[in-house]
Amino acid sequence: MKIKLFDVNIGRGEELAIQKVLKSRFWASGAGTGNVKKFENSFLDYVNAKNCIAVNSGTAALNLALSLLDLKNKEVIVPSLTFVSSVHAIVLNGGKPIFADVDSDTLCIDPKSINNLISKKTVAVLPVHFAGMPCKLDTISKICKKNNLKMIEDAAHAAGSAYKNKKIGSHGHAVCFSFHPVKNLAMPTGGLIALNDNDHHKQRKLLESRRWCGISNRHGVSYDVKEMGWNYYMNEFSAAIGLSQLKKLDRMNNLRKKIASRYHKEINLDKKIPLDKNCSYHIFWIRVKNRTKFMQMMTNKGIETGIHYNPVHNTHLYQNNQKLTITEKITKEIVSIPMHTNLNNREIDYVISTINKLI
Repeated sequence: MKIKLFDVNIGRGEELAIQKVLKSRFWASGAGTGNVKKFENSFLDYVNAKNCIAVNSGTAALNLALSLLDLKNKEVIVPSLTFVSSVHAIVLNGGKPIFADVDSDTLCIDPKSINNLISKKTVAVLPVHFAGMPCKLDTISKICKKNNLKMIEDAAHAAGSAYKNKKIGSHGHAVCFSFHPVKNLAMPTGGLIALNDNDHHKQRKLLESRRWCGISNRHGVSYDVKEMGWNYYMNEFSAAIGLSQLKKLDRMNNLRKKIASRYHKEINLDKKIPLDKNCSYHIFWIRVKNRTKFMQMMTNKGIETGIHYNPVHNTHLYQNNQKLTITEKITKEIVSIPMHTNLNNREIDYVISTINKLI
């Protein structure tokens, strides 16, 4: 038996969508028309944001969203327990990442840690909805409002997650999604920025230009370039698959929640991701002692596991002497176990019984 850590949910809808794009011979456009525009509008309705702009990855979404701010010689508070793209995007836009600790129960950024790190140079907070668990957005929003800071959310794990009955994507200044093939809403490549400021129309125009090499004022074959930009636009294949995936996202997330409920109730460990109806469970994490030995034994039993993540402040590029007590303790214990909609009851039983025998 071989049980994958992640797996993508595909069906006839995705197959037909790909065939239709293939035969159309219209595969991509920097202008973002066709299926890309349809996906933007559909996702906009789904999360109830003010505007949406599709891009080719979650990393691109973070880079573009942060380009809306003047970060030169400024600081952005971000958890160290995240994928490194969250932090790279700050640096690439001229800013300095200031690493915050996380809540020991949810592994999301700790608002108390944010408060302790705010300085005169702080311009934004970048909360990460870790594993699909929503951050404490009300508290973080109050901190941002009090200190005149922008909230840019990393929702790479949180397609379909909610906070107080509002979908993630409708809260922050800008909310960045990833549609990597292992994510809850999967594409070959893809990402999106949901915008919620009053000047979202202006922001969208800026980002439309920046996602396509800075091209603006396009009329037919004529155009201008007024600033730098990137090759960040989404292709038609990804958008077509995304439209199919979006139709079943809530159903897929409900399956994840059912698996999470079984894991939570039946795995004999106190330290694991909490049960929360608002979580989309992109990842199900547990904390174990002797992690290396545990993961090797799981591999020997045919069960794939992972580590999310190596804290960014411990990497060579970002290494510093900052003390993040919770993050550093968790990083020695955290393990991701199989979580995807293709798991059957026999496989779920096997994962649970194997873990309980090994811990």
